Amino acid sequence: MSALNMPRADGRLPLYARLRDQLASRIANGEWSPGDMIPSENRLAEEYGVALATMRMGLKQLVDEGLLERRRGTGTFVKQPAFRADLFRFFHVHDVEDPDGPVIPESRILTRQEVDLPPEVKRAFGDDAGTRCLKLERVRLWAGDPLLFEEIFLRLPDFDGLMSLDPKEMGPLLYPVFLQEFGILISSATDELSFGTATSASAKHLALPADSPVAVIERVARNPVGRVIEYRRVHGRPERFRYRVTLGEQPT
Repeated sequence: MSALNMPRADGRLPLYARLRDQLASRIANGEWSPGDMIPSENRLAEEYGVALATMRMGLKQLVDEGLLERRRGTGTFVKQPAFRADLFRFFHVHDVEDPDGPVIPESRILTRQEVDLPPEVKRAFGDDAGTRCLKLERVRLWAGDPLLFEEIFLRLPDFDGLMSLDPKEMGPLLYPVFLQEFGILISSATDELSFGTATSASAKHLALPADSPVAVIERVARNPVGRVIEYRRVHGRPERFRYRVTLGEQPT
């Protein structure tokens, strides 16, 4: 494959950036799955008809972005995604028996239905959004207490089969389900934090009085080529909210 004729490549980008996009597409399309070793730099450079240094620059971008990892003496691999309950970093929860361990909350899916695309979801999904999407409502609990209420919007027809999955077998995290059941890898997400007022649904499921203040998180999640896969709106109990940021270098 000639690099100058790579499909869907934006000719305005530097060649190494176009290579990065094409390699990311092969990950997104499932040609290389998490944990797979990809072909060597030499082989890829030959396949695309580019200089070895150019291919190395394209691969380095994917390594820097966390899509690939280099293993000394072995090769370059598609990085295994670290599925965690990242939204819980905004809330004060910890396991008494393992305070430094990962926070994995309980998850209960309340509803699943096909709906018209809300305007904010259509904006996030972009021009190829279509007119309908799959909407999930879910509550997240910690030690039996409701902490987050989530509205999750997913593309159709990408997730057509999700309606038939048994919620009890889906586990507490959705992204592993996306990968295992639908071959869709979530590689990045942007969370926007604000504060607002509970809706009737979030007040009910968070056991809050009507019109209570809530922490609001809006998430846009993307696959390796930057296509938006999920839009999520989260309401959280405000008394458990926390925000911590470190500025400057840490002492060693």
